[in-house]
Amino acid sequence: MKSILKEKELAITIKRLAHQVLENHVDLENTVLIGLQPRGIFLSDKIVEEIKKQIPAKAVQYGKLDITFYRDDVRKEIHIANHTDVPFSIEGKNVVLIDDVLYTGRTIRAALDALLDFGRPEKVELCVLIDRRFSRQLPIQPDYIGRSIDAIVSQKVKVYWKNKDGKDEVCLLND
Repeated sequence: MKSILKEKELAITIKRLAHQVLENHVDLENTVLIGLQPRGIFLSDKIVEEIKKQIPAKAVQYGKLDITFYRDDVRKEIHIANHTDVPFSIEGKNVVLIDDVLYTGRTIRAALDALLDFGRPEKVELCVLIDRRFSRQLPIQPDYIGRSIDAIVSQKVKVYWKNKDGKDEVCLLND
C-alpha cells in the first residue's frame, strides 16, 4: 500500500478543486453540482462545504445521483440502489459531476445517461479527485483534477474518508 494523498494534502486538494469550480462558475447562478453515489458524494460534500464558505449557501444547488441501474458493466447480479436526490431541474444548466476516482469512464457514461432524467443540461463538466490517466475505456476526460496518477491494471486506488473509513487518505493498493 502506497499513500498518494495524506489528510493534509487531501484537504488542500479539495479546497483547490472547489476554488477551480468557482473560478469557472463565479456565482453558480446557472450551475448545479452533482455528486455520484456511492463514494463520490464524500468528495462532493466536502467541495460543496468549501464553496459555501465563499458564496451564500442558498446559491448552491447540490444533488446526489445514483447510477446503479444505468451501468453497462454490472448487470449480471442484483444491486441495491443508493439514494438519488436531485431536487431541481438541470434543464439548460451547467452541471458539474463530482466523483472520487476516474478509471475506465463507465461510471461517468452511466451518469450522463442518468442525468437526462432530470433535463437536458447546457454543459456538463467533470470534477474528480483522482484521474487514472491511462486506464480509460471510453473517451471521457475530467475538467477538474485533484491528482493524476499512473497505475497498472492490477493496482487499485482506494479513497478513505474519515466519516466512513476512519481516516482521510488516498492509497494505491497492489492486488
